[in-house]
Amino acid sequence: MLRPRRRGIASVNAEVRDGIVPAGGSIAMTPDMGAPAASRNYRLVALIIASALFMEFVDATVLATALPTMARDFGVRAQDMSVALTSYLLALAIFIPASGTLADRFGSRTVFRTAIVLFTLGSLACGQSPTLEMIVVSRFVQGIGGAMMIPVGRLVLLRSVAKQDMVSAMSWLLVPALIGPIIGPPLGGFIVTYLDWRWIFYINLPMGVLGLWLTGRFIANVREERPNRFDVLGFVLSGIALGCLLFGFEMASRPGREWISAGLVAIGIVAGLSYITHAKRREGAILDLSLLKDDTFRLSVIAGSLTRITQGAQPFLLPLMMQVGFGFTAARSGTITVATAIGSLAMKSFAPRILRRFGFRRALIANGFVATAGYAVCGLFRPDWPTWAMFGVLMLAGFFMSFQFTAYNTIAYDGIDKRQMSSATAFYSTFQQLMLSLGICIAAVALHLATLAHGHETPTISDFSSAFWVVTAISLSATIWNLRFAPHAGTEISGHSGQAIPARQGK
Repeated sequence: MLRPRRRGIASVNAEVRDGIVPAGGSIAMTPDMGAPAASRNYRLVALIIASALFMEFVDATVLATALPTMARDFGVRAQDMSVALTSYLLALAIFIPASGTLADRFGSRTVFRTAIVLFTLGSLACGQSPTLEMIVVSRFVQGIGGAMMIPVGRLVLLRSVAKQDMVSAMSWLLVPALIGPIIGPPLGGFIVTYLDWRWIFYINLPMGVLGLWLTGRFIANVREERPNRFDVLGFVLSGIALGCLLFGFEMASRPGREWISAGLVAIGIVAGLSYITHAKRREGAILDLSLLKDDTFRLSVIAGSLTRITQGAQPFLLPLMMQVGFGFTAARSGTITVATAIGSLAMKSFAPRILRRFGFRRALIANGFVATAGYAVCGLFRPDWPTWAMFGVLMLAGFFMSFQFTAYNTIAYDGIDKRQMSSATAFYSTFQQLMLSLGICIAAVALHLATLAHGHETPTISDFSSAFWVVTAISLSATIWNLRFAPHAGTEISGHSGQAIPARQGK
């Protein structure tokens, strides 16, 4: 029997504001708490969460611009720096599954603030790193913090809004976070060109302090009264599976490491199969596979995962191509790659209207082609292309790809009950970060294989073109799954009235 829906974070925050609940208090969510009313302050909640996520986005985009310079300082090949990106995303994939259980047990504010502290301390360690190995470890610590920030923040928001406000709420959450990618590339280029690359990590320190203050001031410490018992075995098995698979794929791009790569991938597959067996037998598994019975959630996970291959590869390939292949400075590269974030930001006000007009299924199918084609054109970039032409292509690609992810991130929860939101956000965020990591790995492997096939010592422009087309071809296959969405999917969320709404299946 389904329990009544619980009171949402927005209503709790309203009580904090009105003096009913002390701001420093801790509130247990019990089964008799009612469903959240459509709150007028969900935008405020979204902006508070996004302010903490802001430094994550700045960090990721600034680092991508600095990779070639860091490679020279560490005495490694530029493409070997992919491990600095992968280690961070690996930590996300491993620890995100635990975030929902931790938030239910210790409270959303406690977990969110702990995440900010870990991320900030990891940033400090990155700035002090003398070797590639040290920065990989420091990035992993950052990733543990990021693993808790992403899903817990999304969980807070999803519990705060009514279905008809979800598209708008997701857009509000992403808009401030997109300021990070806009600032990141030119800021990274400026720091690398005129200062020291270590300052790209030190700038996280004041942002971390601000995030701590905002979280403590406005977010109540909401927790479950009877949280699920932590799935230790599931956490270990899923961590081994995700970790070995990601590092196995990453090792494939390194000469002489083929046997290590194959061994890690094999261990990851065995651990993954073991986890599936474990999850089928245990109620409250750390990654709840029963969520895949919901049609829209399953299709959003699969199609979104394939599309994120390109999204993960793009910030790795573009700066390398422009600096290593074209000979551009870090500053010039940053001013061009910022176009993707500008396009993403410009899209946010259009998403609700487009979905209301066309519905999720038609929008995902058509836009998926356009968004993937935009990134495929990057493989045609050459040093003699006008800057404005490259900027325009990237801005359009960012615009359409941002819409695609807004749609995926929203429709995924169409059939998920409020009581399952914690498990669903952890599950979805795990696969989201896993595929972003895999995108970097596939891009690095494709670049390595293209370099070998063409007999080059270092990657050339043609090698980068081949890598771009490999990752975009994979993402294009998401169309197969987009076609499987029901015509009425997400109608209640989008407001699209083009189809009658039959009884929901897959629940």
